[in-house]
Amino acid sequence: MTQSLKIDVVSDVACPWCAVGLSSLQRALERLGDEVSAEIVLHPFELNPQMPPEGEPIVEHIGRKYGRTEAQVLEAQAMIRERGASVGFTFGARTHIYNTFDAHRLLQWAREDGPAGAQLALKMALLRSYFGDNRDTSSHDVLLDAVEAAGLDRAQARTVLDTDAYADDVREEEANYQRMGIQSVPSIIFNDRYLVTGGQPPEAFEQAIREIVAKSGTPD
Repeated sequence: MTQSLKIDVVSDVACPWCAVGLSSLQRALERLGDEVSAEIVLHPFELNPQMPPEGEPIVEHIGRKYGRTEAQVLEAQAMIRERGASVGFTFGARTHIYNTFDAHRLLQWAREDGPAGAQLALKMALLRSYFGDNRDTSSHDVLLDAVEAAGLDRAQARTVLDTDAYADDVREEEANYQRMGIQSVPSIIFNDRYLVTGGQPPEAFEQAIREIVAKSGTPD
């Protein structure tokens, strides 16, 4: 019988491991098929909340933030491209890191006012825009293109971007998860109790989900 599963995903559009982890999670759910009925809710986390509108070259930023050389940054990018390809996510040649606050506002809008599945569709469109196409996700035009790619209303999204709509909601959620001790992403919480972190492979998510529903689920 089908088991209900609530999945809260705390992540950032600018996090490559979030792209890997979310793609991997979806692969795992596909494998589980009718065994699980999952509700995925996405929550905001900003890796670089002070990032200026023009962004910053990735090699300079990672080098300063984590003390890595250019060669180390390029090596890490190559590894992430391989991991992405293994779960069906294509990474392009990303050169810059951009601010993601407005992207999170749109994700909140899609969650609260969009149809079922809208938030996840927009998240994947934003990740493809940022990592696949190296586009500036602080640009409103780029964000609106992602909205359109996700099948959502461009005019409504423009109204959100032209105001401060959902800004307080995003900040409140970010603060809430920080108080809960979330300091890295992706952080994936199952049924409000079980935490899995990082860009795990589909097999790891599948095993974790099977164990979780066996412990806590009630058949629909």
